Amino acid sequence: MLQGIRSFFGKEMSLSPVQGTESGRAVGGAPDRATRRLHLAACALFLELVYADDEFTEAERGHMEGALQRHFELDEATARELVELAEAERASAIDLYQFATLIRSSYDLGQRTVLAEVMWGLILADGEIAQREAYLLRKIGNLLGLKPGYLAAARRRIEPEP
Repeated sequence: MLQGIRSFFGKEMSLSPVQGTESGRAVGGAPDRATRRLHLAACALFLELVYADDEFTEAERGHMEGALQRHFELDEATARELVELAEAERASAIDLYQFATLIRSSYDLGQRTVLAEVMWGLILADGEIAQREAYLLRKIGNLLGLKPGYLAAARRRIEPEP
């Protein structure tokens, strides 16, 4: 498992010692090490949400991979590999705190609110909100330092009009 993570980061997103960073990206376009860790943490939180109803549907997988591609500027293969690595990280994690803490300390309020919108989109991808999904999103929102009002506003922006 650890070898897979090292391989992913080394192959897809490596930084040579002479490269610097510009706003979270290494010179040459690849995300820097801290950004890669944030992507992995966010993806692990996404996975926790999609598994909350004990189903990970193809619609949810497609929505999640698309969100990873759009929000983290990843290609399809890298997004798919990130999901696999996050699955392993999630399986070995004791709780969500380690992922949420990393994001909370690195993202500003606006970035965390956008992340909440993505999470609502994941929950709504299968057309229904299971009780455990809503509870878990509130829990993650709390860990991310988002007040309930921010979560409600994020949901309104994502939820389709009746």
